[in-house]
Amino acid sequence: MLFDSTLRKELSRSFGGTLVVILTIVLTMMLIRMLGLAAGGKVSPQDVVLLMGYTALGHLPTMLSLSLFIAVVSTLTRLYRDSEMVVWFSSGLSIVRFVRPVLRFAAPVLVAVAALMLVVWPWSNRNTVDLRDRYEQRSDLSRVAPGQFQSSRDGSRVFFLDKQTADSATGQHIFILDQREGRESVTTAQAGRIEPGDDAGRRLVLSNGSRTDLDLAGGTRTIARFDHYAVRIGEKALPTEQTRPPKALDTLDLLRAPGLPAQGELVWRAGMVLAAFNLLLWGIGLASGGPRGGNNWVLLVALLGFVVYFNLINLSQAWVGTGKTSPAAALVVLHGGLLLGALGLLRWRMR
Repeated sequence: MLFDSTLRKELSRSFGGTLVVILTIVLTMMLIRMLGLAAGGKVSPQDVVLLMGYTALGHLPTMLSLSLFIAVVSTLTRLYRDSEMVVWFSSGLSIVRFVRPVLRFAAPVLVAVAALMLVVWPWSNRNTVDLRDRYEQRSDLSRVAPGQFQSSRDGSRVFFLDKQTADSATGQHIFILDQREGRESVTTAQAGRIEPGDDAGRRLVLSNGSRTDLDLAGGTRTIARFDHYAVRIGEKALPTEQTRPPKALDTLDLLRAPGLPAQGELVWRAGMVLAAFNLLLWGIGLASGGPRGGNNWVLLVALLGFVVYFNLINLSQAWVGTGKTSPAAALVVLHGGLLLGALGLLRWRMR
């Protein structure tokens, strides 16, 4: 039918343009944030692009829902502004008749949002957490750079070496400052090499050096010289499935996982899928305007409504995660109530 095909073409153009603009803005903000984290030593500079990709995939459902919502509101508002809506209404169509072509157009996007939320969202979060933990939990040896003072992960040790071989396994003129439990020790050595250790990690074997221990409470100083001295610097294992945050767990694992945080994460994922559908109906009902009146306020109200809806979804997750409400009640009250509100708005616009 001419009506359905025309509306779908309008929605396609508006949706594509809106999605490109939102992606550009979000990716720019993500790049700035990732570069800031890399400069602050929170993430590896080599992983900035990879982290951006994972983060963008994780937030893609929200961007798709917002783009679809704006496309519906802006397209129908343009029809009102150019008096095309008057023509369709004069032909016997009502505002409810716009629901079917909009849903047919949005069906693939809604399926993509559901797949991204239930499958891709935990996968991207899991990879992001692993990359950040792998960088934060790297061994102290990997932090050492020739000619630079480098501190350990917990800040209790300071390392310095003058020269390093090409394979990064041997260094010369090594300095180590260790402060912990009321004691301060300074270790210097002419050379050192990295050797494989036990399950706790690798070790640094120093040769031809000395160690000075100072008791900060009593002021006692002990000096020892050595030909060979081994310093164990372990590496922590990456988090297991039991220690991962709920947002990094698969949806099936969340269904089997006990605890309120897992239920809150399930409510959030299901809520984002339901919100994408509800926003379509709200977009049809909110769209309005005329050839002589300003129409920008309609889009502003729609964006404000999206922000409020998104914050309510986060609030429902927090309430379920703290035990203030049940998952079924959170889904029914929030999304069921907004669905009834959208249907009521359409009925009011029809009359």
